[in-house]
Amino acid sequence: DSSVALTAFADADHAGYQDTSHSTSGTEYIALSGCCAQILWMRSQLSDYGLVFNKIPMYCDNKSAIALCCNNVQHSHSKHIDIRYHFIKEQVKNGVIELYFVNTEYQLADLFTKALGRDRIEFLTNKLGMRSFTPETLKQLMNEEEE
Repeated sequence: DSSVALTAFADADHAGYQDTSHSTSGTEYIALSGCCAQILWMRSQLSDYGLVFNKIPMYCDNKSAIALCCNNVQHSHSKHIDIRYHFIKEQVKNGVIELYFVNTEYQLADLFTKALGRDRIEFLTNKLGMRSFTPETLKQLMNEEEE
């Protein structure tokens, strides 16, 4: 049985935000919203192949950002966030997306949003099921294909 799962890890790339007035939870909330938009696009593409996804898990390492997504009341500390990012609340409310907290240690998105040391990169690529090839290994694989 080869089932397909749709799972997302969202994390803010703080260097990508030129407006420094955003709080950490605000930038994480915006990152969650962007990730939600991308995962919904992937969901629609995969539905063309008969794959149906509901309650798509999204993981975030910021509890305040998750709380903002789950609370339909507009708070004063979130009023600086542009209204276009708030559609994620509707997706959570309708059960399309489920948000979960993940410790920073297991935040797979860090691989794509932060400068990391070698050990951390190796840990995260392993968790993602990715492999790293040395130039020698690549040459060996090419030679095997030619035979």
